[in-house]
Amino acid sequence: MAKVTRDDVARLAGTSTAVVSYVINNGPRPVAPATRERVLAAIKELGYRPDRVAQAMASRRTDLIGMIVPDARQPFFAEMAHAVEQAAAERGKMVLVGNSDYRTEREIHYLRAFLGMRVSGLILVSQGMSEQAASEIEAWDARVVLLHERPEAIDDVAVVTDDIGGAQLATRHLLEHGHPYVACLGGVPNTPAVGDPVADHVEGWRRAMQEAGRSTEGRLFEAPYNRYDAYQVALKLLAGPDRPPAIFCSTDDQAFGVLRAARELRIDVPTELAVAGFDDVKEAALTDPPLTTVFSDRPAMARAAVDLVLDDAIRVAGSRRERVKQFPSALVIRRSCGCR
Repeated sequence: MAKVTRDDVARLAGTSTAVVSYVINNGPRPVAPATRERVLAAIKELGYRPDRVAQAMASRRTDLIGMIVPDARQPFFAEMAHAVEQAAAERGKMVLVGNSDYRTEREIHYLRAFLGMRVSGLILVSQGMSEQAASEIEAWDARVVLLHERPEAIDDVAVVTDDIGGAQLATRHLLEHGHPYVACLGGVPNTPAVGDPVADHVEGWRRAMQEAGRSTEGRLFEAPYNRYDAYQVALKLLAGPDRPPAIFCSTDDQAFGVLRAARELRIDVPTELAVAGFDDVKEAALTDPPLTTVFSDRPAMARAAVDLVLDDAIRVAGSRRERVKQFPSALVIRRSCGCR
């Protein structure tokens, strides 16, 4: 069978190929409802499939959104990427995901690859973006939305959660259980001081401790974000002479590592050690005991990021604060903190 063309659709619908194009692309000119229905009926009857490559060449944009995350193996980033994919599908777009592995050269590699594909926009979860990466974005004049993080190197629209406030909620709750202090598992030594969620989690912990009149000196411990390396850190910390009575972890994955270490050392959670995390990934409800953590609304954040990256108005003027869309955090109480 001969390939069905846009001309075939126009003939059957009794209209011009330009009108067929307006219907398929939702613009740039309006189409009367009755005409639109005729075109859609003709497309269905003929089984017409638009040539997406030709459309991309004409518009210099594809139906693709590029997304770069540090590590999609970690539950938080996996759930965030899935939420972005679902939100993009609702807008008729597809998502390409690249893992930077927390490495600048990998991030730049995917930036160049996605921008070279003429994606409709970029959603970046960037850990301390470099000046070089920021320059790549500016050179292509790409639509960019920062998700979860706000690197200082680039001043674009950001969608984040209230990381400081959420960490304060979790730390206060642990202190309310009567613990003399709460230790904190922070990030790695090169964690950016500004715009990084883990840095904000540490800041929230510090504020809650200071509000309660408790010292933070010697109670902040560096740990990688994943459960496997955090487990090794927790083994040393919990087996030491100064075992903390409670630990706030900057990520749920870190908390999973702490729970595993406590089990191996026969330390009962929560009677001998209270634990809280941050992110409320799905697995947090299935740990033993279930993990008290801080909820961030990833589906809502993903929808906001997709809407912003596809919106012509994202490059509005305004201060950095005005260009940040912040979602509230909420404490999810389970048993690891000592609550029944």
